[in-house]
Amino acid sequence: MSVTELYSRYTRVWIPDPEEVWKSAEIIKDYKEGDKTLHLKLEDETLLEYPIDAKANKFPFLRNPDILVGENDLTALSYLHEPAVLHNLKVRFLESNHIYTYCGIVLVAINPYEQLPIYGQDVIYAYSGQNMGDMDPHIFAVAEEAYKQMARDEKNQSIIVSGESGAGKTVSAKYAMRYFASVGGSSSETNIEEKVLASSPIMEAIGNAKTTRNDNSSRFGKYIQIGFDKRYHIIGANMRTYLLEKSRVVFQADDERNYHIFYQLCASASLPEFKELSLMPAENFLYTSLGGDTSIEGVDDADDFEKTRHAFTLLGVKDSHQLAIFKILAAILHLGNVDLQPERDGESSSISKQDEHLHNFCRLLGVEHSQMEHWLCHRKLVTTSETYIKNMSVQQVVNARNALAKHIYAQLFNWIVQHINKALHTTVKQHSFIGVLDIYGFETFEVNSFEQFCINYANEKLQQQFNSHVFKLEQEEYMKEQIPWTLIDFYDNQPCIDLIEAKLGIFDLLDEECKVPKGTDQNWAQKLYDRHGSSQHFQKPRMSNISFIVVHFADKVEYQCDGFLEKNRDTVHEEQINILKASKYPMVADLFHDGKDPAPAAATGKGASSKINIRSARPTVKAANKEHKKTVGHQFRNSLHLLMETLNATTPHYVRCIKPNDEKLPFSFDPKRAVQQLRACGVLETIRISAAGYPSRWTYHDFFNRYRILMKKKDTSKKEDRKVICKMLLESLIKDPDKFQFGRTKIFFRAGQVAYLEKLRADKFRAATIMIQKTVRGWLQRAKYQKMKKAALKIQRYTRGHLARRLADRLRKTRAAIVLQKQYRMLRIRRAYQAIHRAAVTIQAFTRGMFVRKTYRKMLMEHKATIIQKHARAWLTRKHFVRFRSAAVVLQCYFRRMKAKQELKALKIEARSAEHLKRLNIGMENKVVQLQRKIDEQNKEYKLLTEQFSAAATSHSTEIEKLKKELQRYQRKKGDANQLASLQEEIDSLRLALEKAHGERKIVEDTYTKEKDVLRKRISDLEEENALLKQEKEELNNKILCQSEDEFAQNAVKENLLTKKELEEERVRYQNLVQEYSRLEQRYDNLRDEMAIIKQTPGHRRNPSNQSSLESDSNYPSISTSEVGDTEDAIQQVEEVGMEKAAMDMTLFLKLQKRVRELEQERKKLQSQLEKRENESKKPQVIEMKNEMDLDRDTDLAYNSLKESNSNMQTSWPNSDKHVDPEDAIEAYHGVCQTNRKTEDWGYLNEDGELGLAYQGLKQVARLLEAQLQDQRREHEEEVETLKEQMETLREEMEKQQEVFFQTLQLSPEAQVEFGIQQEIMRLTSENLDLKELLEKLKKNESKLKKQLKIYMKKVQDYEADQVVEQTEKRRHELNRQVTVQRKEKDFQGMLEYCKEDEPLLVKNLITDLKPQMVSATVPCLPAYILYMCIRHADYSNDDHKVHSLLTSTINGIKKVLKKHHDDFEMTSFWLANTCRLLHCLKQYSGDTGFMTQNTVKQNEHCLKNFDLTEYRQILSDLSIQIYQQLIKIAEGVLQPMIVTAVLENESIQGLSGVKPMGYRKRTSSMGDSDNFYTLEAIIRQLNTFHSVMYDQGLDPEIIQQAVKQLFYMINAVALNNLLLRKDVCSWSTGMQLRFNISQLEEWLRGKNLQQSGAAKTMEPLIQAAQLLQLKKKTSEDAEAICSLCTALTTQQIVKILNLYTPVNEFEERVTVAFIRNIQANLQERNEPPQLLLDFKFMFPVLFPFNPSSLTMDSIHIPASLGLEFLNRV
Repeated sequence: MSVTELYSRYTRVWIPDPEEVWKSAEIIKDYKEGDKTLHLKLEDETLLEYPIDAKANKFPFLRNPDILVGENDLTALSYLHEPAVLHNLKVRFLESNHIYTYCGIVLVAINPYEQLPIYGQDVIYAYSGQNMGDMDPHIFAVAEEAYKQMARDEKNQSIIVSGESGAGKTVSAKYAMRYFASVGGSSSETNIEEKVLASSPIMEAIGNAKTTRNDNSSRFGKYIQIGFDKRYHIIGANMRTYLLEKSRVVFQADDERNYHIFYQLCASASLPEFKELSLMPAENFLYTSLGGDTSIEGVDDADDFEKTRHAFTLLGVKDSHQLAIFKILAAILHLGNVDLQPERDGESSSISKQDEHLHNFCRLLGVEHSQMEHWLCHRKLVTTSETYIKNMSVQQVVNARNALAKHIYAQLFNWIVQHINKALHTTVKQHSFIGVLDIYGFETFEVNSFEQFCINYANEKLQQQFNSHVFKLEQEEYMKEQIPWTLIDFYDNQPCIDLIEAKLGIFDLLDEECKVPKGTDQNWAQKLYDRHGSSQHFQKPRMSNISFIVVHFADKVEYQCDGFLEKNRDTVHEEQINILKASKYPMVADLFHDGKDPAPAAATGKGASSKINIRSARPTVKAANKEHKKTVGHQFRNSLHLLMETLNATTPHYVRCIKPNDEKLPFSFDPKRAVQQLRACGVLETIRISAAGYPSRWTYHDFFNRYRILMKKKDTSKKEDRKVICKMLLESLIKDPDKFQFGRTKIFFRAGQVAYLEKLRADKFRAATIMIQKTVRGWLQRAKYQKMKKAALKIQRYTRGHLARRLADRLRKTRAAIVLQKQYRMLRIRRAYQAIHRAAVTIQAFTRGMFVRKTYRKMLMEHKATIIQKHARAWLTRKHFVRFRSAAVVLQCYFRRMKAKQELKALKIEARSAEHLKRLNIGMENKVVQLQRKIDEQNKEYKLLTEQFSAAATSHSTEIEKLKKELQRYQRKKGDANQLASLQEEIDSLRLALEKAHGERKIVEDTYTKEKDVLRKRISDLEEENALLKQEKEELNNKILCQSEDEFAQNAVKENLLTKKELEEERVRYQNLVQEYSRLEQRYDNLRDEMAIIKQTPGHRRNPSNQSSLESDSNYPSISTSEVGDTEDAIQQVEEVGMEKAAMDMTLFLKLQKRVRELEQERKKLQSQLEKRENESKKPQVIEMKNEMDLDRDTDLAYNSLKESNSNMQTSWPNSDKHVDPEDAIEAYHGVCQTNRKTEDWGYLNEDGELGLAYQGLKQVARLLEAQLQDQRREHEEEVETLKEQMETLREEMEKQQEVFFQTLQLSPEAQVEFGIQQEIMRLTSENLDLKELLEKLKKNESKLKKQLKIYMKKVQDYEADQVVEQTEKRRHELNRQVTVQRKEKDFQGMLEYCKEDEPLLVKNLITDLKPQMVSATVPCLPAYILYMCIRHADYSNDDHKVHSLLTSTINGIKKVLKKHHDDFEMTSFWLANTCRLLHCLKQYSGDTGFMTQNTVKQNEHCLKNFDLTEYRQILSDLSIQIYQQLIKIAEGVLQPMIVTAVLENESIQGLSGVKPMGYRKRTSSMGDSDNFYTLEAIIRQLNTFHSVMYDQGLDPEIIQQAVKQLFYMINAVALNNLLLRKDVCSWSTGMQLRFNISQLEEWLRGKNLQQSGAAKTMEPLIQAAQLLQLKKKTSEDAEAICSLCTALTTQQIVKILNLYTPVNEFEERVTVAFIRNIQANLQERNEPPQLLLDFKFMFPVLFPFNPSSLTMDSIHIPASLGLEFLNRV
């Protein structure tokens, strides 16, 4: 492509900027050759003319397409240059919060200054076993790559972590070691990985400090070698340290701190064990307060100190040694606080005798106070002739004191490192190692001294090694792909290294100046100017003579010469060291004794690492006054050479840590600081080397998938190799052949070519989009026009309709107005007419009313007269009637009394026969009797009154006669008128008295008749009432019977029908069996007869059919017998269990209660039958005697007549003494009757003695008929009694129900409902018990019939065997034995007997050597049944030792098999099924009622009798859990490698996903022909295999469901974790593919009927992640929709997916930072753990529900292939 094509309009470029380093701009005018400027528009719409130099090819850098921005690998960028790298890192860091990015082989890590949840154990598991390009960039990916290459190539590895202070080197190295400790755990129980991790807090405490750039800056370099054995488990480690910053012990700059350990010690001063240290707060010590603030925000020094002490303990440092370390550290602090007093002369100084800090210093170190006080202020000068002791000034004393403090701390630091190495050392042979180098990066400050010089020198060496390694990798890549190799020029910093370390270099001149007695920093600087002034890497500052400049690879650095010599010498006074050597504490004395290097050499293997001798970096410590003491620079140079040898012998992996800002702000990016570090750490050099060759590399498969859109359809449809198609495409698109190369597996592109291809692809998409938009917009406009046309037509239609409706409305209103006028006029005329009409009617009414009232008055007067006449006539008539009626009543009374007496007598007679009616109506009869008695009493009173009246009347008449006679006599005598008058008066008075007596009599008679009528009426009413009551009673009885029958019928119709149906079926089966038995019996009889004929054995043999029939009858018991048996069993059960427990059993209680009622009824029934028999025993005898006498008399007459006429025949009758059959007698009788009709000739009848036969027949017939009549009568009476008893029972039940009904009516509605429910429950319970009893009886009969059938079959087999024995005598004994075996099996009790010696053979054949295929055709879980039958026999024989031994051997055998087949899914599933089945059997047959609810009667017979195996059930349950976990582990191991490629990467919907450039790190699964590429069908096939294996082997369905749920959770967790750690799969197309794949898995669940397992619910997080990828992500409404939808995802997971979301095509939009912040704000209220990744190793707790078997032990067949012939069936 030409320059004019590249720099065309709309192209975006990068231009320099003083603030942002690089700024983006867009070309607004095409560039033409010869133009001096480019017309640009900045992002803030500012226009700019940017000058260019076409001759020097100085054009602005081109910007990559947006589709490539934010890539995981910087080498995937099409344009590789500084602004592209800086922008990509910035976008990833700020917008996506990704701190890791690949740059070829380098991992760039940006310090976020914030704790991120990406280092947990779940993340380690996610990266374990993954290739480096498969996951997003991470320190764990680098560590995994190093671990994998070590195991694959068997070569030692190194991870080089470098960067500025505060860039995060220490943290990165710590996480790398944590990864190795987790992945390569120790093979033994030494927990060496924990010790390796424990060394980190110790080294941070003694080697890290707070600086202005970092709160936890490492002030030393370290190289940790982690050793591995042949199985690549950690066996040990070794640490080497470099250049500890000792000056920090005595000096800290502002806002810096000393080493952490001092502040931790001061924070823990209150601990009781530290009282003797005399510690104070850190602010009170000089050495800890020089930097100002002594605390760090968010850091608890006391808590960190506890972690440090715990780490010391874990590494094996004794408490005494720890206390000694803390004493030394406290002594250093006290030494800094020693008060130095100057003397007057100023040349000397002194220390107070009472100085507390010096006293504490000497006490803590165990040295002499006076000597230390003296030699702190004096020094010894030794010459050839004599020795001088010289006073020192205060400044000299301060320097000496500080030097001593630094030396003590350095020696203590080395001692701690030495002991850490001892703790991490191992005697096991090391096979390989991985080294982690945590070393300072390139440093430049305002004042740079000796330490910065050494640090930058080390970085020069590391950069040289890095450049050569990158160059070598590029060369290897080209050679492997067979690309023509062209030499790439790269920066070589060997001249700079020679300037520093070569002969007479900077270090040599420094050492030489140190040897000069009066050497100074100025002299050394002058020597440098003179020696290296002409070097291109050395410069002299213009304004200084005590500094120099070195041009490093990263930048120019000016070093100040002050202090170089002193720091290089590192001089400590010998006298002070000698005092410390003489310490009374051994540890203090050992620190300063001369000797060899105490640090042990690293263990070296004879393998790959045998070429390198790894030594300690710390040289030998010699006395201070030795001439040949090595300087610090010399030591550092030697240790650096050793380090470089080690690194060159290993495969390096690079981690470059970048500090984004100097303010330590979280996720804040300073482009200037970032560019400085990118230049210094070599990242840009890597980019430059890559850009010089072919930086963009595509596999043929990925290139075809990405750019096939640029091909024509005919080209893609050709069945040619993809390489050929790709070559044809590139040759047609890129004309310059130098811009690309075809390798063996990849296509290599020059820089910018991929961007050009992306531009072509975008143009093609844009053109297609425009075409689609054009078509869609045209369609939309047409649809809009058609819609508008339809709307216009509809408006016109409605308008016309409206006008028509308005016209019609007007016409309708006009017509209505006319109608209204007509009606109104009519109404007005009608009202006037009605008024006149009403007036006329009113007048007529009043007139007619007057005439009518007159007529009414007249009629009323006539009517009243008539009434008066009527009443008068009626009174006269009634008076006459009453007189006659009273006479008639008297007559009627006498007559009715006579009739009543007769009726009373009849009623009394009738009452005696109506005893049953009296019992029913005893109350009514009592009332009648009382009334009858009252009538009798009144009759008696009436008789008395009548007698008294008659006596009074007779006496009165006689008296009247006497008086008359006296009156006559008196008249005759006197004849006086006065006397007559007096007598007349007396007569009148007597007459009045007589009339009064007659009136009283009449009144009495009337009252009597009235009372009698009332009583009779009352009696009749009572009789009617009694009849009504009887009728009502009968109706109630009928209703109750009907209701009860209806209720019973309604409740039990279905059950009765089912029961009847079952009974009918059972009866049919039984009849078939009987029929078959009769056929076999007949055959047996025939065969036996033949045998008898053959044997010719005389005599009669009883037919065995009789016996068999008897047996069958005896095996068919009556219901009462079975009930009695059940009751006896129940009573026995009560006695065994106890009354208290039995009372709690409702079923048993109801059974007993029901049985008691039945026994009471039977007792009453038997008693009544006994009484009847006693009463009737006499009557039949009398009747029978009478009948016999009558019969004998009749027959005797007939017989005598026959005898007279046939006397001769009587003597010759041959059958007279014989017994006559009743049937013959009846036939003879009928014959006699028939002949009697024909003729009455007795001689004819008695020709052949038939008369005698007839006579005997008549007698037999008479007796037979009499017996039959008596039987029928007895049966009839029994039926009547039964019906009466039933009636009594029904009546009692009816009365009870009536009582219950009345009681219920008195209750409240709620109580009525509750009472009704209780009654219904009781009724249903009793019915259920009846049905259960009936069912048990049927089952018993069925089992008995089956037994009989087996017996009959055995008999037939025995007979056939006997027949064969008779025919073949040679095999007689063998067949007899066989028959014996068959008879033994017929009573098989489901037990297997074995000898104790055969137990190992049983375990071997049934467990250890058993293959699942051997029992695949038998009953599932056959081994479990066999083992239980063996256990049952041991329980039956009460052998506890045998039970214990068998169960223990079984469990151990299963464990042994599982251990041997630890990766065999079929075997594990097989033994899981059998273990669960054995556990179920032990529960089902344990005798526990809770497990026996579903057992049959036969199964209950197989229960254990003697032993309680609850503990073994628990052991088997635990074993089942272990087997289940192993099963899941095997299945997960098979499925896990398939999940990522099948669920996330498999292109189920073809052409949906697009491939983006991947850069240097290629995904292994991106290769279309990769061996590790799986499809979703592979997972489904594997799941089908797992399911079929578990199902075929009889595993419980509940366990299968739990296993499937666990596997689906693992699929969800692995897929989601991979999605959360991979940027390349977080796109809209992946969400579509993912949702389709999940739907396939859900369809599989439905196909296997596993919806209830909960497996689909475990996929909810993955489903929501797929939906999140597909949802719109722009507005706040979209954010609310996402928050409401993604409930199964945590906030971190949602934000992570949104950060990772990457458009595959440039037409998709990225997720903005504002949208993500909106999501976070909406999700703040969620209270959820800060979890990013799911724990895919999490396992749901498994439940083993009790699942009893329906098989009985006696029905199980043991195949001969198992080799269990030694088991005997019992």
